[in-house]
Amino acid sequence: MFKMFIYLVCFIQQELLDTKEKNGCIQNFRFPLPSAFDSDVGSNSVKTYKLSANDHFTLDVHSEGEHSHSVELVLQKTLDREKEPVIQLTLTAVDGGKPARSGTLQIVVNVEDVNDNVPVFSRTIYKARVTENALHGTSVIAVHATDLDEDQNGEISYSFVNQNNDKQVQAFAIDSKTGLITVRGAVDFETQSAVEIRVQAKDKGHKPRAALYINDNTPEISITSLVNTVREDVQIDTPVGMVTVIDKDSGKNGQVKLKILGSVPFKIESSYKNYYTLVVNGPLDRESASQYNVTLIAADEGTPSLSTTMLQKALDREKQPVIQLTLTAVDGGKPARSGTMTIVINVLDVNDNIPVFSKSLYKARVHENAQPGTPVITVHASDSDEGMNGDIIYTFVNHDNGNVNAFAIHPEKGEIVVTGDIDYERKNAVELRVQAKDKGHNPRAALCKVLVEIIDVNDNIPEISVTSLVSTIREDAPVETTVGMITVIDNDAGKNGQVTLDAIGSVPFKIQKSYKNYYTLVVNGPLDRESASEHKIIITAADGGTPPLSSTSVITVHVSDVNDNAPRFAETTLNVYVKENNPVGAVVYTVSAFDSDVGDNARITYSIQSSKKSPITSIFNINSDSGNIHSLQSFNYEEIKTFQFKVQANDAGVPPLNSTVTLNVFILDENDNSPGVLAPYSEHAGYFVTKIRAVDADSGYNALLSYHISEPKGNNLFRIGTSSGEIRTKRRMSDNDLKTHPLVIMVSDNGEPSLSATVSIDVVVAESGIYGTTANTTTNNSSNSNTSLFCWHCSCILILSSLLQETLFSLVKSSVRCVFFIRWECLC
Repeated sequence: MFKMFIYLVCFIQQELLDTKEKNGCIQNFRFPLPSAFDSDVGSNSVKTYKLSANDHFTLDVHSEGEHSHSVELVLQKTLDREKEPVIQLTLTAVDGGKPARSGTLQIVVNVEDVNDNVPVFSRTIYKARVTENALHGTSVIAVHATDLDEDQNGEISYSFVNQNNDKQVQAFAIDSKTGLITVRGAVDFETQSAVEIRVQAKDKGHKPRAALYINDNTPEISITSLVNTVREDVQIDTPVGMVTVIDKDSGKNGQVKLKILGSVPFKIESSYKNYYTLVVNGPLDRESASQYNVTLIAADEGTPSLSTTMLQKALDREKQPVIQLTLTAVDGGKPARSGTMTIVINVLDVNDNIPVFSKSLYKARVHENAQPGTPVITVHASDSDEGMNGDIIYTFVNHDNGNVNAFAIHPEKGEIVVTGDIDYERKNAVELRVQAKDKGHNPRAALCKVLVEIIDVNDNIPEISVTSLVSTIREDAPVETTVGMITVIDNDAGKNGQVTLDAIGSVPFKIQKSYKNYYTLVVNGPLDRESASEHKIIITAADGGTPPLSSTSVITVHVSDVNDNAPRFAETTLNVYVKENNPVGAVVYTVSAFDSDVGDNARITYSIQSSKKSPITSIFNINSDSGNIHSLQSFNYEEIKTFQFKVQANDAGVPPLNSTVTLNVFILDENDNSPGVLAPYSEHAGYFVTKIRAVDADSGYNALLSYHISEPKGNNLFRIGTSSGEIRTKRRMSDNDLKTHPLVIMVSDNGEPSLSATVSIDVVVAESGIYGTTANTTTNNSSNSNTSLFCWHCSCILILSSLLQETLFSLVKSSVRCVFFIRWECLC
């Protein structure tokens, strides 16, 4: 609820040519009121205004467009502060919605006092007695008067009225404030036994009014209503006008008689007290007299009697500033004689004209952000009065918006210029109320409206506001999933306020327009957290102005993980090499898998896949967290050389994903076995003597054997295959060759360090048909390392056919045979 205070000055007294006119506040005077504001638009905005019931004011509402009204309070009846000093009104604004909604404004009208009341004495005649020769300062009597006005208009000052220098009156004094009359001079009964003193009570208003009980008030004639034109066939006693006569004196001084001067077909009839009616009293003939000037004379019964000749028509200085009259006095003699006097009436100007604007509504346009001093429009008003009454001052009045502070008006020229910041976005139009007020004593004013349309300039950058945002979105979110809501505001108008919103760069998101300046950020492509865990989306808003203005905003969207990646091994098959004789529980290998997901989706556990046919878990164990594979037993290359099994990696996602890797475990041989010589076997190939067989439990190079004849040195009869171990003759045997040939054969492996064994063989040459037997067969072990090796000694008898002694090894299978009698004896 708001209150508005209006101060009105009423009942102004003006004097001109001895004619007192009592005027109240000007009827139809208008007071601009603030307009109501409604945030709704269209039919829901403000539609009507209502004013509470009262006797003095009405409401005048003007529509200035679909959503703009101007409201003025119009004075319809004269105000009287003494009867009603405060008038409270309620202004109600009602919108056009259903149901209608309203707002109210309390208007408090404080009626300011003007000096329109004459002081009134408590008595018309005061009587007092005083002894002659009374001392100076002796009190005689106190008079008292009251004035209904307030402040200085109601403050009373008492004084004596000049009474032709009556010395007896001069013997008294009156206190100007209290009204106490005292003796101040010689009071002589013999000179004058009674004294009449006229006391005046006068207020201190701008134009003071006085009460005085002497016949000093001329009767005042007022025409309250008048029919200016009367039909010539009107009936007798038809009322023509209503007349009121007022005499402010009391007693006989205030008793008035009204009569018509001269011979006219009208008469005065008394209606009630000082109210009279002017009626037709005879036939009217327009052709004889189309106009009658009726002179009314009002005379009181005072001594001397005072009378008034009525001014029949109001004076208007602006139409006739000077009136020349001739007054003729005629006596009653026969013949009558007369005298004349020329009366020149100069009609003095009073401030009775309101300034008039050349237009009631001025319209202008100005660009927002216009520089101070920029001219907007010039208003002009004229006043038909003269002097100060016609000098006009222009001002702004009764503004309820802040934009008015951006304008100033030249008080004399009426030019309106820009003085401050004009912002189209704050208000696109400004209504200025300009008052043209004259400089008269009781100034009169007129109002006009100036509607200033503010032209928009592209001075506002679009403002991007993210009203809601899903800061984290799942990477498996489908296309068109809403990520956030965006609002763009550009306070400019037209193209300057039309904004386009785009996402810059290649991102799996897009901007969709929802409604007006509301937009939606949605998914526009597949998301992959492993490729991009967050997206910084640069959004640009550009308006359609020239040049366009733009702004950017960065929205960060985090992509949350889903379990869409299985653990991955670097290879599908792994070859693991383990030395034999490994310690139990040692880590033989560590498997490792990688999962591109995060959190539980990337937490990997390892397990060995086992089956009933191949219980690999009894041989190997794996740490589920670290992937360390431990051996549960020591391996022997000579027993088993390879293993194959699968390791599975599982993540902790829901549902979990897994992958496997195949492990091929190769047991590496260590040189932990000495070579063992096998029993030789004979061959019947003629030149072929025998073959040394040896085995080595190792593998690879550790088991790769080579054969050499170590003794005798420089042997030229036999040779041995280094890799096959076959002993053959080098040449044909002769009779000079020994019958027995002792040989020492050394067998060596290729390990690091190399291990070896030796065997002794006695080759005995015998004739065909003779069989030799091995005897005293021995073996001898030798090694160049600390490893214990087995050595064998062997005796061999070779039987040759006598037919072939000369050509020992040019043998024919049918006639040669070799018989070996071998006895092996272990001497370990």
